[in-house]
Amino acid sequence: MASVRKVRIPDGVKVKLEGTQLSVTGPKGQLVRSVRFPQVNVTCDGKEIVIATESSRKEINAMVGTYEAHAKNMCRGVTEGFEYRMKVVYSHFPIQLKLQGQRLEIANFLGEKKARYADIATGVTAKVANDEVILTGIDREQVGNTAANIEHATHIRYRDPRVFQDGIYMVQRG
Repeated sequence: MASVRKVRIPDGVKVKLEGTQLSVTGPKGQLVRSVRFPQVNVTCDGKEIVIATESSRKEINAMVGTYEAHAKNMCRGVTEGFEYRMKVVYSHFPIQLKLQGQRLEIANFLGEKKARYADIATGVTAKVANDEVILTGIDREQVGNTAANIEHATHIRYRDPRVFQDGIYMVQRG
């Protein structure tokens, strides 16, 4: 049961495969990812990326699907980009957000005196507007990791989460 997946390359996007490094270049930038896995062959002919395997093992066939998803996300990222929206939720103490380079400072969270910090990954642009944080970038993984960092920074411990629902939560991704 061999598995073959094909990803069509959109117009205006250049894909180059050097050894195991898949490089995708488009109007918004360039993304590079290693596509090395035993028994998985990745080829590119300029019109489509072909990910194939001769194996019938579940783990290897799953990796073929993973590489297909990575290739699609890379092609979409360099053409459209990704935008994640996060909502700031608080009940008593208004949360104050400040961008400091590649960090987001979260002050007055639950009335705490000490500020909390969340790292913003390289290649991700953060924008703070009223009670919303907007993250944009071309690498879906980096944008998602940044959103996770922000959610994790406002994680509440030792209190009932049904009562204390304050935090910064993901509302929309894509």
